Amino acid sequence: MDYRQLGRSGLRVSALTLGTMTFGGGDKFANVGSTDLDTARRQIDMCLDAGVNMIDTADVYSNGLSEEILGQALAGRRDDVLVATKARMAMGDGANDAGLSRHHLTRSCEASLRRLGTDYIDLYQVHEWDGVTPMEETLGTLDDLVRAGKVRYVGCSNFSGWQMSKALGVSERRGLERYVSQQVYYSLQSRDAEYEIVPACIDQGVGILVWSPLAGGLLSGKYRRGQQAPEGSRHLTDWNEPPVRDEEQTYDVIEAAVEIGEAHGVSAAQVALAWLLGRPGVSSLVVGARTEEQLADNLAAADLELSADERARLDELSAPPLIYPHWHQTKTSADRLGPGDRAWLEPFLD
Repeated sequence: MDYRQLGRSGLRVSALTLGTMTFGGGDKFANVGSTDLDTARRQIDMCLDAGVNMIDTADVYSNGLSEEILGQALAGRRDDVLVATKARMAMGDGANDAGLSRHHLTRSCEASLRRLGTDYIDLYQVHEWDGVTPMEETLGTLDDLVRAGKVRYVGCSNFSGWQMSKALGVSERRGLERYVSQQVYYSLQSRDAEYEIVPACIDQGVGILVWSPLAGGLLSGKYRRGQQAPEGSRHLTDWNEPPVRDEEQTYDVIEAAVEIGEAHGVSAAQVALAWLLGRPGVSSLVVGARTEEQLADNLAAADLELSADERARLDELSAPPLIYPHWHQTKTSADRLGPGDRAWLEPFLD
């Protein structure tokens, strides 16, 4: 297992992180998975054996049940792993039961600590943007939690490039804890994050954690052009997280991943994960699975090496369209692009 520095922090995280959205089930998470305690223990055993050192969850997953199961499954070995969780989403019907206010964040952290059965959270992430609460209030609260020893590092998730950069500026001006990571959606199916988020993270030294690196299962290889999808699964046009805006391009990427996987004797999923592990700025991929077989396959991606030609083929097939100002900058400013921009614009340069 490869271990990578998480942003500018001194923390080293495994290239793969165990995601626990499947833990619990019920309510709106029933279609994601319903991993019980015994299965969770076995999955954690598999991950520890493979060298995984971080597990990611959130208070909203199964309305707290994911955190509870994780806490019970880690009993007696809490210090063996880094625990990351998140807060921001609604955890009740009250007027202050959501958002990034001091009130909600403080209560959410205390509740997560109780459910996890621990007295500290290694990485506490704000789960989503809050355009109403002043950043000074949010970041000041996170700073207080770190100083109190309840949280060790803080990160954000699902922020745009400007939102994250603004937060980093507030932290610097006020001397507050800064975000060491941003958790975002990023995959061969959709590289939207490369427009602003990836360059901003590289420029500002923020580690990129990736949720749903297999696009919710789209890149697993079971969805093929002209073939019947597995019973009970969705058609590509029914996908909303992530949305599929170009079905033909998605199928082109899938077919290439399947073909490359066959050449290596591995699954298309491993190819998609290995490609993403080689992208600039990526610290760790959050992988979850309904079954132990799926998890074992995902974990094996850490050992897969793609050739330069294979990477170039996947790059070309999955390339996002150049939106403004990127198409203009590649034509007029290619001589002075920074490392963050050049990390993904290189194929577009003459």
